[in-house]
Amino acid sequence: MLRLVGWLFGFGMFLALGAVGAAAIYLTTVASALPDYTVLKDYQPPVTTRVHAADGTLLAEFARERRLFQPIETVPPLLVQAFLSAEDKDFYKHGGIAIDGVFRALRDNALARMDGNSAIQGGGSSITQQVAKNFLLTSEQTWDRKIQEALLAIRIESTFSKDRILELYLNEIFLGLNSYGVAAAALNYFDKALYQLDLAEAAYIAALPKGPNNYHPFRRPEAAIERRNWVIDRMVENGHVTLEEGELAKEEPLNVLPRAGGSQLYSAEYFTEEVRRELAKLYGEDQLYGGGLSVRTTLDPKLQEHARKALMDGLIAYDHTKGFREPVASIEIGEDWGLDVAKVVPLSDVPEWQLAVVLEIAGNEARIGLRPDGVADGGVASDRVEGTLSGPEIKWVSRSLSDILKVGDVVYVSPVVGKTGIYTLEQVPEIEGALVAMDPRTGRVLAMVGGFSYAMSEFNRATQALRQPGSSFKPIVYAAALDNGYTPASVVLDAPVEIRNSDGSIWRPENYAQQFYGPQTLRRGIERSRNVMTVRLAKDIGMPLVAEYARLFGVYDSMQPVLAMALGAGETTDMRMTAAYATIANGGRKIVPTLIDRVQDRYGVTVYKHDQRLCRGCEATAWEGQGEPTIIDNREQVLDPMTAYQITSMMEGVVLRGTGTAAKVLNRPVAGKTGTTNDYKDAWFVGFTPELAVGVYVGYDQPRSMGSAVTGGSFAVPIFTDFMQKALAGKPATPFPKPSGMTTAWINPNSGVEAFDGEAAIEEAFKPGTGPNLMTSVIGLDNNTFNEIQRQQQMQQQYGSAFETAPQPAPDTGYVDPTARINGTYYENDRGSLF
Repeated sequence: MLRLVGWLFGFGMFLALGAVGAAAIYLTTVASALPDYTVLKDYQPPVTTRVHAADGTLLAEFARERRLFQPIETVPPLLVQAFLSAEDKDFYKHGGIAIDGVFRALRDNALARMDGNSAIQGGGSSITQQVAKNFLLTSEQTWDRKIQEALLAIRIESTFSKDRILELYLNEIFLGLNSYGVAAAALNYFDKALYQLDLAEAAYIAALPKGPNNYHPFRRPEAAIERRNWVIDRMVENGHVTLEEGELAKEEPLNVLPRAGGSQLYSAEYFTEEVRRELAKLYGEDQLYGGGLSVRTTLDPKLQEHARKALMDGLIAYDHTKGFREPVASIEIGEDWGLDVAKVVPLSDVPEWQLAVVLEIAGNEARIGLRPDGVADGGVASDRVEGTLSGPEIKWVSRSLSDILKVGDVVYVSPVVGKTGIYTLEQVPEIEGALVAMDPRTGRVLAMVGGFSYAMSEFNRATQALRQPGSSFKPIVYAAALDNGYTPASVVLDAPVEIRNSDGSIWRPENYAQQFYGPQTLRRGIERSRNVMTVRLAKDIGMPLVAEYARLFGVYDSMQPVLAMALGAGETTDMRMTAAYATIANGGRKIVPTLIDRVQDRYGVTVYKHDQRLCRGCEATAWEGQGEPTIIDNREQVLDPMTAYQITSMMEGVVLRGTGTAAKVLNRPVAGKTGTTNDYKDAWFVGFTPELAVGVYVGYDQPRSMGSAVTGGSFAVPIFTDFMQKALAGKPATPFPKPSGMTTAWINPNSGVEAFDGEAAIEEAFKPGTGPNLMTSVIGLDNNTFNEIQRQQQMQQQYGSAFETAPQPAPDTGYVDPTARINGTYYENDRGSLF
């Protein structure tokens, strides 16, 4: 018996040693395939890029995995306690493996085997093991993976502190609604920062790691509340909260309010998308969607709202002149009209309007049902609101409502102010446009609207639409002339001119009124937007020079040097035109527009800033009696500052006496220029004050005529004025600064010579070495026409008061130009240049 016992003991020891050896070999094999856990030391999780307005307002977030990295020191203790109670209550005590959890997992798996289920049931993983799995392993449910997980957990615990392990876990774990990490979950579920979470909210987030879809707040609310309450009970059990606090928290509903993605400021979608494209260009897609960049943009939210409203109102006002076209949709009215109309998706960025369905209609009045709001779970609110669509309140529709609508038609409506339950009809305009507002001293884009609705069309007409600027390009031509020997008092002939093209065809440019006005000063040429004299001027200075100035101003990268381009026949963008005018307003220093002030990486280090000016003395760490730092403006000087002042003064005349007089209501110094292209396809006004440069463009996306009454002066200027009135409200009127060294003189606007006492005159500024004309010298004037002018002057002296003028209205303004009339008889020469 003793021998048998000894043999059995020896055999048992042999088997035990063999098992230990086999286990050692197995563990060695498994361990040899372990990944390098030390990479966790330098781990940088993908973090959401956040974009802010200039005042800190959140504009947008960009991420593939919505995550905000939260250092463990800033995670509220309440949330930490909730996670430890739910996932690993002994986290700060064990060495990486929770023994009780292991035994629990073994029990669950054994019971599953007895039931015939061979799949691993999971469970029992400590927080450290979950870190090992989430960062270094796959989610494969095998024994090899579970053992690797345990081995890695032990090694991680020996290398990293508990706080570091918990930090990695809380920032990496997936919690549903595309939320990675607790900070993103707090925002996405409750629209709160972590420190704002109450007990019930913290417990719900801690309940999600076991399976966010299992505890979805809308699809499985009962299971979600049950799991949340379980977490609260564990927190009470572990002594983190009192029983009374726990019971009160368990009585709360989930209160989940999913946070909207995309742009967070409904009026700034075009701006936000342009910033996204710029960031992708600068840093690439990976950094944009995972680099955790903090971007401060130039956007002023108040100015953005004013810009959007001004452009929308202008487009709607024009569209109303075209009458009602058709409803948004037509539906069959079922048992619940609210569910039917809810299927029609409204424009999300036009909150002033609502969709409504016509329920009944009689004559010029209709009973309508307003589209019900959606609820957080994706359903439709239960309340049904009806109202009255009143024909007399729809001033822009001349026909009866019963003639244009029928039951089931879905239309946009807006409430009539001061009349409860009464609505007026709205419609999305076909006409489109853009508005850009920037600081003319820095190029910071303060507001940008790229169309009526981003939800309807993402095409940005401020930066992507290439359209002819028309006469708004003329200041570039005149600036080139002023920079090269001309003065505002220089005189150019406005008379028929023929240009022979390379193919042998003849181009005969015409003025807006299809008339010619004889010799005109440069000032009057730009104020009245004379096409023919602009062509003569461009021909005189040479189109290569004009093309170079267009490049320097940033209007075109490479302009074809043909005379038609002097009238704005090329294609450019609203953003480029506004920047060119801002360059003039900035005294000729080149303005490069920007939507981004600065970019910081995830650690707060500035990696980009727009302002590249040098600061001499800014590197000082302390004041030691030295002078103030000096800002050195190293931007390119593309225009003489004196020239910039001269062209600014001439464009002030556009507002005071020319095609932009609608802007006079601003009652402050404003310079600008209108633009209207052939067949009235595009209308522009680009203008500026010392504080703000603004460009407005309007036209159809598929170019077609807007009508002969639609010009830059009649359409674009009112939009500009509407915006500027709100943008500059409360700010004092500021004159344009005149460079030192310039002289002034009162000039006769008809002849360009110094005015006599009592004559109508305009004060002009001249550069050193220049001054008023001693006599009228006309550019582009032949001898015959010059003799005709002399004859007119003699007739003026001979006939005196019998020599009269006849009115000839100019475009946009009603300005009267003279045609000679003597004793009731009109005189014209064969060139039409003067009489």
